[in-house]
Amino acid sequence: MKMCAFCCNSGTSCIGMDLTVFLIIFHIHEVESGQFSVVVTNHPVAAIVDETFLLPCHLSPRMNAQNMEVKWSRPHLHSVVHLYRDGKDENESQALDYQGRTELLKDGLSNGSVDLKIHNIRTSDEGLYRCFIRSSTFYGEALLELKVAGFGSAPHIAVDGYEDGGIRVVCHSTGWYPEPGVLWRDFSGKLLPSVSQMVFQRENGLFEVQTAFIITEHSNQNVSCCIRNTLLNQEKESRVSVSDSFFPKVSHWMISLWVIVVVLFASIGFSLFLCKVIGNFIAELRWRRVLTHPANITLDPDTAHPRLIVSEDRKSVRQGDAQQHLRDNPERFDYECCVLGCEGFTSGSCYWEVEAGDGKHWAVGVAKESVSRKGEFMSNLNPEGGIWAVRLYGDQFQALTSPKSSLSLRRSPRRIRVCLDCERGQVIFFDADNQALIFAFPLASFTGERLRPWLWVRGGSQLSLCH
Repeated sequence: MKMCAFCCNSGTSCIGMDLTVFLIIFHIHEVESGQFSVVVTNHPVAAIVDETFLLPCHLSPRMNAQNMEVKWSRPHLHSVVHLYRDGKDENESQALDYQGRTELLKDGLSNGSVDLKIHNIRTSDEGLYRCFIRSSTFYGEALLELKVAGFGSAPHIAVDGYEDGGIRVVCHSTGWYPEPGVLWRDFSGKLLPSVSQMVFQRENGLFEVQTAFIITEHSNQNVSCCIRNTLLNQEKESRVSVSDSFFPKVSHWMISLWVIVVVLFASIGFSLFLCKVIGNFIAELRWRRVLTHPANITLDPDTAHPRLIVSEDRKSVRQGDAQQHLRDNPERFDYECCVLGCEGFTSGSCYWEVEAGDGKHWAVGVAKESVSRKGEFMSNLNPEGGIWAVRLYGDQFQALTSPKSSLSLRRSPRRIRVCLDCERGQVIFFDADNQALIFAFPLASFTGERLRPWLWVRGGSQLSLCH
């Protein structure tokens, strides 16, 4: 009889050998049983609205999951996000909100990774996700929390008129999630109280905010509006500076000037100090003098669109019934019904007035010398496109900001006063009939390039430069 290859010399050595064989057989049985655990991160993960995000999940120990069932679901909504079974994706049971937006990364299945990619993240995607994996002999699952964040638009600040002895400015921003924090502060970082604040949640779940602040003449003339995403701990900020010219008080300045003159004659010792103060007053008085001596503006027919008819004295313009046969040149607008003034400005201060009458479609303002003349550019009628203007479009009066700002006026102005101050970097519009402020633009993108009067006419409207 042949002896066994694993023979023993004693009873003790045979017991040791039996134990070794038992452990080897037990280990093989355990591996073949395919037991595993499903592993996800213990902390919530954050995704950005409209972007693509990867939900991480894997097996431990790492093993091939190509022949296993993988199901991502929303346990609280009882909906299937993505199902992989029998080596392929099954879309029949997938929730409508996720159809066409999910992708199981199959390259990682052989290594036990079952990561799920979600495209075009929405606010409704926020919540708990279950990662469920089943083999032929075992199954496991784990829960993962997804947070969604929307980083909205840069705050847009617009002047909304006078209120409580100051100027009311309104800050507006859209596209935030979750509901953002909103605050005003001065340039040193000190928090300032808002006078009103409104928050709206749109159908897509994103938040829109609008807040207002009153800027007074003697304090807080330089402020910023800050919108903060509390989940990302990130913010967007816009600033505005309001000069003393927004607070016209002619009598106050005249009285102060007389007081300074008296003090000047009374005390020679304060002459240097007073000269500096007087210099500031003179600068202000020059601005006031500009507002009493309008610039003589005429229209440049070489820039007028072929459908526009410029009067012989170059003081008025209207849209004709048919396009004229005019020589095309690089200066002429060939798509939008615009015309520029002959005069241009790079420094100093001036103003002119435009009579609008009963027309319903017109715009008045200033434009850079390099403003686009060819092709359609209605979407660029804003400071970024080199135009600072206000317009009447049907029954709606707007400032051509980006995006456009609707202005709440008691009545549509018939005569617009355009005040250009190149030194301070401002374009200010008034109702010339009652001196009411309409809107003020900072020349944030003005770099010293020549600025020219700019008019836009449609329909039966006619614009005339006042003499």
